[in-house]
Amino acid sequence: MIESMSSTGRDPSGRTARRLRARSPCLLAALLLGLAAGGGGSQAASPEPPGAEATQAFLDRHWTVPVPLQGPPPPRFSPLEASLAPDACGACHASQYADWKTSLHSQSMGPGVRGQTLGMVEEDPETARQCYTCHAPLSEQQELISGVDRLGFAGLVENPQFDRALQGEGLTCAGCHVRGHERFGPRRRDGSIPTTIPREQLPHNGATRTPAFQRAEFCKGCHQFGPDGYALNGKFLENTYNEWKGGPYAARGIQCQDCHMPDRRHVWRGIHDPEVVRQGVSIRLTIGKRRYAPGETLTATLTVTNAGVGHLFPTYVTPKVIVRASIADGSGRTVEGTIQEEAIGREVTLDLSRELYDTRIPPGKTHTFAYRRKVPRAGLRLRASVVVYPDHFYTRFFEATLAGAPGAAGAPLLREALEKTRRSPFPIFEEERRIS
Repeated sequence: MIESMSSTGRDPSGRTARRLRARSPCLLAALLLGLAAGGGGSQAASPEPPGAEATQAFLDRHWTVPVPLQGPPPPRFSPLEASLAPDACGACHASQYADWKTSLHSQSMGPGVRGQTLGMVEEDPETARQCYTCHAPLSEQQELISGVDRLGFAGLVENPQFDRALQGEGLTCAGCHVRGHERFGPRRRDGSIPTTIPREQLPHNGATRTPAFQRAEFCKGCHQFGPDGYALNGKFLENTYNEWKGGPYAARGIQCQDCHMPDRRHVWRGIHDPEVVRQGVSIRLTIGKRRYAPGETLTATLTVTNAGVGHLFPTYVTPKVIVRASIADGSGRTVEGTIQEEAIGREVTLDLSRELYDTRIPPGKTHTFAYRRKVPRAGLRLRASVVVYPDHFYTRFFEATLAGAPGAAGAPLLREALEKTRRSPFPIFEEERRIS
């Protein structure tokens, strides 16, 4: 997205910083689809599989963005076959469509992105198109396309094929599977490529099958900045693929799809899914001794281990994980002065110009939280928790944006998005133990 920017994110006129502020969530929403855990290890990745060059060549063609206009459909296509709407695909691919509807891919043009791009399309159309690159990649989903205006000047012109309803669908089935009205997909589960029926006799002329759909590189375009991409403190802002590539999962041949699309399901579960996060980490609470007398110092340790994810936990700058401990009395009230917290995550400023800290956990590594407090009296309990805030950055960003421009065109959508982010936190660990 901002591959052309310098590592500082600034230019003499300040335009770059303003654009960063305007586009931040568009840049940051990409992860949301990936589980906040994994990578960064030093193990060498496994050798490229046979046919890797052909797979990469296919991906280079397939992910030309924005995806060019599909053009006229083949004459034999029915309206259902010619449609790019997800529900048209769901007419036959019902289970895939049902899964997609529950995924963040289907929400990639949600109120947060729409609220920002609403005015951006007119004020800064190039930035809006950069957001669409991942959030709504089909040319039919974009108000403007490259062309020549009535005066003969090349640039962005109104898109006669723009479909606002399709834009609102986000990253659709066609966004990944349709190019020039030709369907593409993975090989069959048994690896076979049937050739007994002529393609012109199959619905939508069948599909071209390629192993590229089962490779992590298929996800790379939206989940990894390129070599010249924007970086803070020597690390790309979007670095999930590289984290995976340098970690143990890549060495073992485990792809993004193996975890985020189990059994080929179109769910892309990640940091917003409590069950998935709980499966990816292990948490253990240990206390120095069973009971403490008043005046003694309680010691406890809470360890959070990235036990089952293929990249850093969390991988992006949007989530934050809060490890917390406190002492409570018999009625459940927190004893004053006993709260202690630590954050696991990568905190950056809202304009993306500075990294404040990075405490993320590589695969197989552990974050240790040490708690020490004097026990003031008898009858107390230690309360420990680990809570995930999947949209931590967005909450801060939307609050600041609305405070600065409460009457902006997209403000109602941003308020809707803000309330959604405030409802997204969830605990992955809660435990209480008597200590005195």
